[in-house]
Amino acid sequence: MSAAQLTASTAGLVASSGLRSSASGRSANAARPASAVKLQRPSRAQRPLTLCKAAASDTDAAMRAAEQRWESQVREGKVKNVTAGAAGDMMKDGWVLLDVRPETEYKKASVPGAIAIPIFVPEDEVSIGNLLKQFAVLSMGGWWLGGSHMKLNQRFLADVQAAIPKDAKVIVACQKGLRSLAAAEQLSRAGYSTLAWINGGFDTAARADLPVEGAADLRYGGIGGMSEVLGWTDVQREDKSGGFMGGSENIIKVFGVILALDVAWFLYDLVQSGALSQ
Repeated sequence: MSAAQLTASTAGLVASSGLRSSASGRSANAARPASAVKLQRPSRAQRPLTLCKAAASDTDAAMRAAEQRWESQVREGKVKNVTAGAAGDMMKDGWVLLDVRPETEYKKASVPGAIAIPIFVPEDEVSIGNLLKQFAVLSMGGWWLGGSHMKLNQRFLADVQAAIPKDAKVIVACQKGLRSLAAAEQLSRAGYSTLAWINGGFDTAARADLPVEGAADLRYGGIGGMSEVLGWTDVQREDKSGGFMGGSENIIKVFGVILALDVAWFLYDLVQSGALSQ
């Protein structure tokens, strides 16, 4: 899930249940006491604005309130703050890994043995409001980072309860650590008492931290859009010997995109001028 999509879907969670994530970035030290844990926050570049300006102030207030709740559940010890590397060791000790990412991310790169139940699912209702939300996601970075408008999975808790007993030890994870912290709050309220959360999500995982299926690196689950097509994501650049703009292949792709846009604009001008109808 891209940052634009992630912000939009998290805002949807605020609207429906008053929740919002408050943490991302690099993982915190699991050995530190809960009271001393500093929750990592995404940079402004990771949180593009996708909400309508008219409702921004009300949404921001709900987000701030949710942020305080989310921080308190970690600091009060209700949810254990762990690194991706620690999560790998915990799985060997009987902890269950719950992957709450959408299917599109899970299929790209996943951890063998994890239980995948998305907290968000794609919005499939066709309406003017949803089209506007989708346009907002695309216009505020979704075209570059990938993603679409998502909605809260109404079956999330029911599906989790059917797959994982409440006395199980559960590690909740997503790509950046935002959605998983929201999911941990829901699980805690539903009666799950032994919970852990990967601070920063799978984006913080080194290749040796967790086994991976579908790709060589868990970070591949979070890429998409034109940045993935051009190979301009961090994980793609690390996998290829770079050079200018990521190498000759990416330079050719850039010129191809520019040419396609130029042709599209030329055809648009022809239609507007009526030249094609003459």
